[in-house]
Amino acid sequence: MNDSLRTKHYLDLAARCALRGFGHVEPNPMVGAVIVKNDQVIAIGHHARFGALHAERVALANAKAQGNDPRGATLYCTLEPCSHTGKQPPCTQAVIQAGIARVVIAQIDPADVSCGGIQILQEAGVEVELIDISPNATHLSDPFIHRVETGQPWVIAKWAQTLDGRIATRSGESQWISNPRCRSRVHRLRAKVDAIMIGIGTAIADDPMLTARDCRSIRKVAKRVILDTHGQIDPNAKLIQSANEVPTIVCTADPSKLSNTKCSIIQAPIVAGGLDIKAVLAKLATEHDITTLMVEAGPRVLGSLVEHNLINEAIVHLAPGIMGDDQAKAVAVGRDAPKLIDMRRFDLVRTKQIDNDIELHYRKR
Repeated sequence: MNDSLRTKHYLDLAARCALRGFGHVEPNPMVGAVIVKNDQVIAIGHHARFGALHAERVALANAKAQGNDPRGATLYCTLEPCSHTGKQPPCTQAVIQAGIARVVIAQIDPADVSCGGIQILQEAGVEVELIDISPNATHLSDPFIHRVETGQPWVIAKWAQTLDGRIATRSGESQWISNPRCRSRVHRLRAKVDAIMIGIGTAIADDPMLTARDCRSIRKVAKRVILDTHGQIDPNAKLIQSANEVPTIVCTADPSKLSNTKCSIIQAPIVAGGLDIKAVLAKLATEHDITTLMVEAGPRVLGSLVEHNLINEAIVHLAPGIMGDDQAKAVAVGRDAPKLIDMRRFDLVRTKQIDNDIELHYRKR
């Protein structure tokens, strides 16, 4: 194995380790660390929970527990080691004190409060390399970086569609286009994200609960977000009636109609006939500490997100069926795209066959 493949292998390992924290660490980033000495992995670690030890310190503790000396070793880390004292002391200090000789980093920390670790390590004589060779490690911190840089949550749009791109019949029937195993995967994702968002159309048509069910582990009870421009939600809807049990946020331009509910209210202006979606996302991040937002909405909400280029990831369950009805519901509507250049393009990250359906995972290009 050459040096490049070896580096990618260790950063991939660190990224896989870091994913164990998804749903536990937010609003902190997922971070993984691997310590290698004489071409042998002597320790691994990941940031397991918000407020707990960071990945680098966990890996160093893991090395000590196994009787391995990290002095002179290489630390592979998915994110630049932090340089500040927050809920935990700075990781740069631990790395330097442990005698780590070289640190390989997949991504720079953009946060003003915690960045600068590379310079501190270099000034202490530690060799530091920033290497973009592992997409898994590089993109792992994207939700955290996106929130720091834009002030908005990372948007994961999810939908199930037919081969001809329909997500519901003309009457709005959509249960169920995808198969049970696909739906189970959606519930597992619900159990990790900070919030789940729908529009008022979906709320009225489906009267959903938007909770994670039949999961071995529910890492987080996701907040539920309803886009309800004119305050149309039925007070007897399941989402409203269960707001005492599961945090529920209604985003509206007319909060007066919702004053008697137990929901939190976000007031946003109307733009082009609908809520200002950018303002909504910003308030979800700043007022409700939401970093990862899963969207399970209908065509108009998805169309608004597409129009403003706000979808960061898309998870699509493609069912092997064709409606052939030009009035069946399309994936997204409400924008003008007269030329191909107006199309929003995504990169295909992963495909997976799930019984007769296909799961397609995309990221914004």
